[in-house]
Amino acid sequence: MVIVEVSLLSGFVLAHRSRMLLERRTIIKKIEVKADVIYIYLEKLSDESQTFVLQLEQVIQMKNLKPASVKVYNYYQPGGMQVPSYSGIGS
Repeated sequence: MVIVEVSLLSGFVLAHRSRMLLERRTIIKKIEVKADVIYIYLEKLSDESQTFVLQLEQVIQMKNLKPASVKVYNYYQPGGMQVPSYSGIGS
């Protein structure tokens, strides 16, 4: 099993509609949403490229947002690779 761990930007939450769309994908086994982190559990990874689009809703206006991180790792061997960061740019 593989985990995609997405740290949320301060003041943002995962949009309900986005979660519903993610849960329909067969590769996704489970989604856990904590206060500031989203955990997406995948059955397995293959050679096929996967794209996940997460729509976030801003619930609190924040100044000077700091980048957040995305980690991808094997559930049984955590410590895998990390994508450096992402910012809140986009619509």
